[in-house]
Amino acid sequence: MHGHHHHHDGTRAFAAVTLINLAYTALEAGYGFAINSLALLSDALHNLGDVLGLGLAWGAAVLARRAPTERHTYGWRRATLLSPLANSLLLVAFSGALAWEAVRRFTQPPEIPATTVIVVAAIGIVVNLGGAWLVRDGHDHDLNRRGAFLHLLADAAVSVAAVLAGLGMAWQGWAWLDPATALLIGAVVAFSAFGLLRESFNAAMDAVPAGIDQAEVQRFLQQQPGVGAVHHLHIWSLGAGEIAMTAHLVRPPDADHDGFIDRLNRELDARFGINHPTLQVEHGRECEHDQHVRAPHGHPAD
Repeated sequence: MHGHHHHHDGTRAFAAVTLINLAYTALEAGYGFAINSLALLSDALHNLGDVLGLGLAWGAAVLARRAPTERHTYGWRRATLLSPLANSLLLVAFSGALAWEAVRRFTQPPEIPATTVIVVAAIGIVVNLGGAWLVRDGHDHDLNRRGAFLHLLADAAVSVAAVLAGLGMAWQGWAWLDPATALLIGAVVAFSAFGLLRESFNAAMDAVPAGIDQAEVQRFLQQQPGVGAVHHLHIWSLGAGEIAMTAHLVRPPDADHDGFIDRLNRELDARFGINHPTLQVEHGRECEHDQHVRAPHGHPAD
């Protein structure tokens, strides 16, 4: 019951943040076109990308709640890994477009009403920090939430830069600050996207989750009573907050086999956060399918 409530709150937070950011994007784009401000238009374009990304995160959170079926035996939990990948690709694309337009405008920056830029960007700070607060819970271990959280923090920083640019234009008449701010937005977006792109790509490719040392897990398994060898060890993320592992343990016959497995499952969760382990206990040094050429992680016979 508690878990269901947690997921329900997560999807509601994504829904609220997405709709609020969509409304702000429309407001910012409208003022950007009205006063011909590249800083506002580029930030609105960035926010539009974020709205799409947040929409993906929202959809992924909804899909992750779907129960497993005979065909999708893990359910749709991996949607929370694919969403940040699409999200980061959007960010990279938008950052390139923003940088190109900013460089083009440097030669003839238009005169911009600075007060409008300051007010609209200040609203953006409030909107984005409020959105980040709504999705803050669990962002440290949920890649889907982390993508949305980083998006919103980056947006708040960009809005701060836009406010500062507006102040510079108002006090000093520096029209070049408008395209310069747009260029800065592109750099911030690209920087924030790179880490998320790398981590989400690794997760989608079933890499060992960050923060888990596979060699340490293997040493832990080999130190268990009676274990003579460990092979076919694989660790990957199933989705937000779920880490799966499979391993073959060579161990002599034991009357307390079930107790051994249960204890090991609890310790893997407590020590490493691996909460979905599957352990295969063997009594010989090698299992027969290791000799098959088709076994991708085995050692084919000569």
